[in-house]
Amino acid sequence: MSLKLIVVACVSVVALADQAPVYPAPPAYGYPAPPTYKEPEYPEAPPKYAYNYGVADDYSGANFAASENRDGYKTEGSYTVDLPDGRKQTVTYVDNGDGLEAVVTYEGEAQFPEYQPSYPAPHPPVYHPAPSYPAPTPPVPTYEE
Repeated sequence: MSLKLIVVACVSVVALADQAPVYPAPPAYGYPAPPTYKEPEYPEAPPKYAYNYGVADDYSGANFAASENRDGYKTEGSYTVDLPDGRKQTVTYVDNGDGLEAVVTYEGEAQFPEYQPSYPAPHPPVYHPAPSYPAPTPPVPTYEE
């Protein structure tokens, strides 16, 4: 009887083993596809533009302007700025494709006014000598007999 029990147990184990759950295969990992490079497309027409701007701020004292015109390789323009010393600097430049040629000019005379602080000068420290005290007198010994 025990032999029959062992045979039935073995057959049931084999039968149950065939019904084990089937898991899906793990995903395949690898390197991503390399990026493709596309050459940028540049316009065939030469650049042509014109711009100008200016800033005049009374609060901060900023005053400057610029302008430029370009037609193909020919570029010309200028810019001006008020300098801190009171002069006005103007730079005029031209580039015909063979290098930049700039001319710098100044209007006005440089001014360097004497500095006037907007706050009062600090007072020098006042010397107070250390207080003097009389020298202590030595105690008089007392003898009791």
